[in-house]
Amino acid sequence: MTTSVPLPSATTRWRCTLCGNLTRFDVTRSSKVVEYVHLDLAGEPKVEEREVVSETIESVRCRWCNAVDQIELVDRPGAGSE
Repeated sequence: MTTSVPLPSATTRWRCTLCGNLTRFDVTRSSKVVEYVHLDLAGEPKVEEREVVSETIESVRCRWCNAVDQIELVDRPGAGSE
């Protein structure tokens, strides 16, 4: 049972509704990826290409006050002035 949290965009950012934090968050996400893995002759793997097929943000926790899922999207400063 997860609720999708909206991703910030070029004009928005996250803000904690409880303490006002704008910069520090723990993000739990689920991703489905396709990777091109190259193994060297010793068998050591190295990911050379990575394509994200799908990704869902499951929860966002504020690092300042530990509020879980209390995150809103707000405008970034100067986002509308072009």
